Amino acid sequence: MNCELIKLMRPSHWVKNVFIFMPVFFGHEMLNTQLLANSALMFLSFCFIASAVYCLNDMIDLEADRRHPVKCKRPIASGAVSTGLATMLMLALTALSFAVLLLLPEREFIIGGCCTILAYLLMELAYCTILKRYAIIDICILSMGFVLRIIAGGAVTGIIISHWLIMMTFLLTLFLGIAKRRDDVLRMNATGIAPRHNTGRYNLTFVNNALNITGAVTMVCYIMYTVSPEVTENFGTRYLYLTSIFVLVGLLRYIQLAVVDERTGDPTKVLLRDRFTQFVIAGWVLAFLIIIYIV
Repeated sequence: MNCELIKLMRPSHWVKNVFIFMPVFFGHEMLNTQLLANSALMFLSFCFIASAVYCLNDMIDLEADRRHPVKCKRPIASGAVSTGLATMLMLALTALSFAVLLLLPEREFIIGGCCTILAYLLMELAYCTILKRYAIIDICILSMGFVLRIIAGGAVTGIIISHWLIMMTFLLTLFLGIAKRRDDVLRMNATGIAPRHNTGRYNLTFVNNALNITGAVTMVCYIMYTVSPEVTENFGTRYLYLTSIFVLVGLLRYIQLAVVDERTGDPTKVLLRDRFTQFVIAGWVLAFLIIIYIV
């Protein structure tokens, strides 16, 4: 039972919450231990609230998951965890999410963190109950969830978030969301059964074009970010544009995984299993740090 409860919480998806550290990373504050500690507390809070949302989502989608060839193995759909126990876990995780934020050192950080967690929770409630039925809106909501993680990181550190960072986060996660919907379309075409309520509003032509458009716009946005006057002045270097190579290769790799290998159903699994993607991300981080702190 304990293993099933952990499975219900989907801890592997907590990796998504690293976006909370983006304000510290891009704000040139990686050596500030207090801000890193604040971000870590926000990270833990988001892990708890995200797991609470997963519990809620699985309860709402119970009947649909039981008919799904893969999701039928989820703890609630398989009957390993009752809805009553899942409800108790959801409430406990929600309480823990807010309780963790009380450890923040300043009142304004506590309020800011709680407000972003509450905004995320309300948005996810709307998504789980209504909005995920509507194509395009569903992936935009998922992208906004990552934007809220960025905002949360700024709220508990006092770092002003660049509009470039907001745009890049939204575009990149929208790109990943479209790739995930492509996998749904492939499954629908193969089985004749729509994995989601709105999968019928997507097809391969649409998702392929959308994937190319969002990938291209994301790349352009990143290049504009690296050469913008405020960024070069803030970091004290003109060489950030060199990191664009890693972004381009990363986007191309993901398109390859989506179109050639047809295995982008879960971006988290791609990140955790695809060595090429891991090396590209590691290379980007290393190059960014070298340019900022050494060059």
